[in-house]
Amino acid sequence: MEQRLNQLWYRERPGPSLLQPLGWLYGSLMRARRRAYQAGWLRTRDAGVPVVVVGNLTVGGTGKTPLTVWLARALTQRGYRVGLVSRGYGREGGEPRVVDAHSDWRDVGDEPLILARRSGCTTVVARDRAAGARLLAAGGANLVLADDGLQHLRLARASEILVIDGGRGFGNGRVLPAGPLREPLTLPLHADAVVVNGEPRHASLTGSLSPGSTLTMQLVAQDAVSLDARLAARALDSFRATPVHAVAGIGNPQRFFQTLRASGIEVIEHAYPDHHAFTAGDLAFADELPVLMTEKDAVKCAPFASARLWYVPVTAQFSDADARELLQRVLVKLPDTPPPKGHT
Repeated sequence: MEQRLNQLWYRERPGPSLLQPLGWLYGSLMRARRRAYQAGWLRTRDAGVPVVVVGNLTVGGTGKTPLTVWLARALTQRGYRVGLVSRGYGREGGEPRVVDAHSDWRDVGDEPLILARRSGCTTVVARDRAAGARLLAAGGANLVLADDGLQHLRLARASEILVIDGGRGFGNGRVLPAGPLREPLTLPLHADAVVVNGEPRHASLTGSLSPGSTLTMQLVAQDAVSLDARLAARALDSFRATPVHAVAGIGNPQRFFQTLRASGIEVIEHAYPDHHAFTAGDLAFADELPVLMTEKDAVKCAPFASARLWYVPVTAQFSDADARELLQRVLVKLPDTPPPKGHT
């Protein structure tokens, strides 16, 4: 069902949809909700420190998590005490909880576990992102990054970064459930930076993005890491000798498959729903071929690790000019945060 919806949502020429009336209703509710916050009828909650939100307009993966890791590292290098807050999709319970490198993904979610491990920053999961951000501030953070909080208007923010998948864009341009949009494109977007993941190839982006206003990010695959800790990492192109089973339970599995093929690997595709809770049976293929998966999937497959299971981490990369521009657009919106010692 999820794969079928994605095919309908992200095709470039939308046709008639029986779901469109529900989309109009949902879009109207989202407009009314945003107006209520703008008018002060609904109150935002301040964390006590500046908050930078990294989010998107569509369901499914756009590259928010690698960008959040990149930004956390860059701001930490400038001397900020960065904390990360995330909802923790699919986790058990909703109260704020601190994530560490050894947390169980069922308790904190798969993406927050990656955030904590890759960034080295204190990470909190909370259904109420404002409560999570306040917990980080109380623990000493003087700047909070919110992963996927663009529509969580209850959380006051100093800056917003909008992330767009260049290959899928805004899909058919329709609002849930008729399309992938979380809110109508007609709503004013006050993003301080618009980051496009990859080249803006999708037709929905033609005319939607002002020339020179966007920054380009690339997700670059790193060496494959074995789920068996006894084995050393392998260069991705070393898997060219034989076909591999490629497993992806993410918002856009095709992006992962294309990454592997770009390295010359022959791929046998196994796409699963986003945030899929893997079992050993899901990977019990009737051969001895290697299995390559995303880092997000690997955190759920660790209990049944074996020498044939590998994951491929990705990192966000920018040109030097775009990296400087992105940091500048964020830093200029943080007037209440005193410059860290040794930095200007």
